Amino acid sequence: MKTFNITGSLENANQNAIQKLIDDKIIERIWKKDFTVWNNDPTEISNRLGWLDCTSVTRKSFEEIHSFVNELKAEGIKNILLLGMGGSSLAPEVFSLVFGNSGDIKLSILDSTHPVAVLEKTKNFNPEKTLYIVSTKSGGTVETISFMKFFYNFVLDKLGKEKVSRHFAAITDPDSGLEQMAKELNFRKIFLNDPNIGGRFSALSLFGIVPAAIVGVDIEKLFIRADSEVLLSKKSGIEIDRNNSALFGALIGVLAEQGKDKLTLVTSEKINPFGAWIEQLVAESTGKNNQGILPVDLEEILIPEFYGEDRVFIHIKLRGDNKHQNKIDKFIETGFPVIEFELEDIYDLSKQFFLWEFATSISGWYLGIQPFDQPNVEQAKVIARKILKDYQESGKLNLPVPSFSSNDLIIYSEEKIDKPESALELFLSECESGKNYVSIQAYVNPSWENFNLLQKLRTDILKKYKVATTLGFGPRFLHSTGQLHKGDSGNGLFIQIIDNPEEDVAIPDNASENKSSISFGVLIKAQAFGDRQALLDNKRKVITIEVKDSLETLLNKFQV
Repeated sequence: MKTFNITGSLENANQNAIQKLIDDKIIERIWKKDFTVWNNDPTEISNRLGWLDCTSVTRKSFEEIHSFVNELKAEGIKNILLLGMGGSSLAPEVFSLVFGNSGDIKLSILDSTHPVAVLEKTKNFNPEKTLYIVSTKSGGTVETISFMKFFYNFVLDKLGKEKVSRHFAAITDPDSGLEQMAKELNFRKIFLNDPNIGGRFSALSLFGIVPAAIVGVDIEKLFIRADSEVLLSKKSGIEIDRNNSALFGALIGVLAEQGKDKLTLVTSEKINPFGAWIEQLVAESTGKNNQGILPVDLEEILIPEFYGEDRVFIHIKLRGDNKHQNKIDKFIETGFPVIEFELEDIYDLSKQFFLWEFATSISGWYLGIQPFDQPNVEQAKVIARKILKDYQESGKLNLPVPSFSSNDLIIYSEEKIDKPESALELFLSECESGKNYVSIQAYVNPSWENFNLLQKLRTDILKKYKVATTLGFGPRFLHSTGQLHKGDSGNGLFIQIIDNPEEDVAIPDNASENKSSISFGVLIKAQAFGDRQALLDNKRKVITIEVKDSLETLLNKFQV
């Protein structure tokens, strides 16, 4: 790890933080699983520290994992569709995209409740050659269980009762609702993970490693690398300068305390997907108690003049990749804090997984934050459940009164809208560089086409207002940055974009039954408006734009 421009008062504060790490024996206490490092109450801490033992515990399942993968290959399974959200899907996505599906079996992820995204998965995979892995820690995640019920019925219809169960497996905690359902439906395989691991800390547990092995990752090699970082993370006292994870965690805590809380990620293109995993880990762990560290992932890299004083740049590159180095050097010359990590190759990602987990726990300690809970995530879920309950009783969604409505769009805003094309400009008019950030929350199909359209909007906002920008597809981001949006210091401005797909998809009330009381289209809209209300309840500034035409047509109308 290299650090630059950590001088003056910042250097003094950082040295004080490191000394406090040593004096209070924080590293030793973390490894003893002492919950008082973060809080005097052990709730959601004592039963969330299993990630410290991930490499040793997960190794015990290697033989079982290899046997399962060989079994799938022997049966001619060619595709895995992993159904999951947040911590259950982000690490598998990293392994799938970064390691390039180098094995005989290809892995895809479904973590969108948008009807178009769901339908695409029915068209892209032949059920006869596909295994569906249902992955959720709690066993009750509404999106994941909805996927499971839909695809179970889909495969049942295509292959029949005798074959359907052979095409399903589960990864979950012992005694979860999913374990019970999987047993009742006779899933071919149930992997039970260590229950003392929170979802976002589970990359090196069965939630990450079963999918990794399936796509051909050498998991033994992966864990040898991870073990080296685990050993270094135990260094303290006079050896603390070798403990990169602890030093990094203390540093980003110090930076956040001094207002440099926009952790801007710049990665080698090959490992770009790793940023989304970091995003969930850091945002959901630190975004509470009216503070937080905002990870900024996949933002266009511009020249220094477009960035405020709240920025910290994290450069994670593969050895020999200097694509971004000139821009990074300009940030250093301009005086921005820059922290660099160089990876020998993609297998060093296992080191990074553990380093970021340990660093996040350290930054939580420094900032006085309990990093293992997510209180505001549940808040939005409660409101969404109420919207769905009302829908099931009345047959219609109970939505707020719009500020503007026409044939092609509807706008919900706290301000009066006279000219819809100026609505975003009005909404963003009080943006303050060095303080605010703008979050684009898109409840649309997460296609590359839509991503590129929204990235253009994001870059336009960055250039004009010089504020940090993030982009998330809903409901996926609700399981990552959603906690920070409602739990941080309140400097976010939130642009929700919702569409109305032409074709909807019914969600079965139960697997193997045809009855349905809601659809994916209803679910995603309830999630959007549930989160909107949760943001408003936490005194956040939000504008919601419902598209009746194409996304491209809509975005061409708006001025920022």
